[in-house]
Amino acid sequence: MSTPPPPTPDDPPPFAPFGVERREHVYVSHWCALRRDMVHLPSGKLQEYHVFEIPDAIVVLPVLKDGSIVLIGQYRYPHGKTHWEIPAGRISTGEHPRDAALRELREEAGCTAGKLVELPGFYPTNGISAHYAHAFAALDCELDHELALDDSEQILARRFSRDEVRALLRAGKLADAFTALTLLYYFELLESPTLNPTTPRPC
Repeated sequence: MSTPPPPTPDDPPPFAPFGVERREHVYVSHWCALRRDMVHLPSGKLQEYHVFEIPDAIVVLPVLKDGSIVLIGQYRYPHGKTHWEIPAGRISTGEHPRDAALRELREEAGCTAGKLVELPGFYPTNGISAHYAHAFAALDCELDHELALDDSEQILARRFSRDEVRALLRAGKLADAFTALTLLYYFELLESPTLNPTTPRPC
């Protein structure tokens, strides 16, 4: 007889939000913005707080019909490295996260999904930004498209077995946080034998 999983702990009690004295944008572009706020701290002090503004994003894990996983090798200009990731990208204005996931899946991995399952989302940099990532697993995928990349994107798509992907995780070789966290949620929630079937939500 299996032991039922322990109950999920509650969130911590919320603190009162900071009061805002004033806000101003230091920089604004099509891609992002930097905002400088003056906030009232609980101590009574007035402090400067910088907030990075960027549209919300999606990250999507391509799982093929045979159970293998598609990772993309992508060059990242800020640190100059190329490493394995899964497709991700910003959500366009007025675009539903599900549609953005299907678009990025097609553009960056050349895949069409048989079913899209929502995984827990996350704030990747919540100390400086309200930027939020919606995570999905694309199941029963087919590799049936050519990649459709922007001029600045250098990407190749490759199929890996589940064991190979787990080995990359264990070795700490998946340095992209979007990728590592989404894969860990996938393996825990969709492949765990103790899964509560109501946790992932088909889209």
